[in-house]
Amino acid sequence: MNLKKLLFVFMFYPFLSFGAESMKDQTLSERQQDIVLIASNTANGNLNELKNVLSNALNRKTLKINEIKEILVQMYAYCGFPRSLNGIAAFLDVVNERKNAGIEDEIGEEGKVLSSDTDKNKYGEDIRAKLVGSRETGAYAKFVPVIDDYLKEHLFADIFARGVVTELEREIATIAALASIKGVEPQRDAHIKIGKNAGLRQVQIDEILKIATILKNPLFGLGQKNDAYATYFIGQSYLKSLNTEGVNIANVTFEPRCRNNWHIHHKGGQILLVTEGRGWYQEWGKPARELHPGDVVYIAPELKHWHGAAKDSWFVHIALAIPAEGATNEWLEPVTDEEYDKLK
Repeated sequence: MNLKKLLFVFMFYPFLSFGAESMKDQTLSERQQDIVLIASNTANGNLNELKNVLSNALNRKTLKINEIKEILVQMYAYCGFPRSLNGIAAFLDVVNERKNAGIEDEIGEEGKVLSSDTDKNKYGEDIRAKLVGSRETGAYAKFVPVIDDYLKEHLFADIFARGVVTELEREIATIAALASIKGVEPQRDAHIKIGKNAGLRQVQIDEILKIATILKNPLFGLGQKNDAYATYFIGQSYLKSLNTEGVNIANVTFEPRCRNNWHIHHKGGQILLVTEGRGWYQEWGKPARELHPGDVVYIAPELKHWHGAAKDSWFVHIALAIPAEGATNEWLEPVTDEEYDKLK
């Protein structure tokens, strides 16, 4: 995503607004939003966008230099040293450019270092137990004990003990980073629970996931809210037209639980190409089919059907309308919660 797309995100999504009106108790603060953007872009390796986000955070004074450093350092534990080091290098470029332009940014407090006689294993175990709410660990800890030691001694001891940013803010960064990486959903979900233990509300978690989804989409971006067809959807969907000449092609994004009504494509059918997340497709009188990236669905004309996201996942597909003279769509009844909640 380039700068133009990033500006598009800020323009169309009020939860990313810079204005004071967006600062409601139930939403992420501007500071928290910037932490999400920094963590997500670092995890994605979107360095140009990361530089823009870093400059914006410094311009708006939501974060000080050392606070940003802490977020970037923590990223090594969740997206690896290469991404973390790239993020730090990008930040160094931003800081130097601003210095050369005569801009003096606030440095902030330095991180603390544990004393040499600290039992880091115990210290880290105590911090983790406080955040998780239990001292129990997964099977991985018994299978490879050394990785559990690394987690306790390096992450929850060395890093968390540094302070500068709060434990809640560290969890916000962690959730954002993990939500930006494919294939780490169990770790993401575990940290969502930790985030709740640390004080995050569900609406804030939803915002973190929404921002991360916008930034990680590698193909066509989110598009605009699908208000024109909102009557025919349960939940929020987003639409981005990709082509209108010859074949109508659109990128459609569904928030978790969002689905369209039962409907029929008369005369011309449709093809769905799944690109992101997990979703469902169902034809009238048949079981629902679970969809994943790479799946292709052919929808014949005159076939009653619906499609949408799974309960716990965003879902993105490209919809290709098969051209036919006089083709129309007929929107029918909603997919009720009772029907939908039977799906796993």
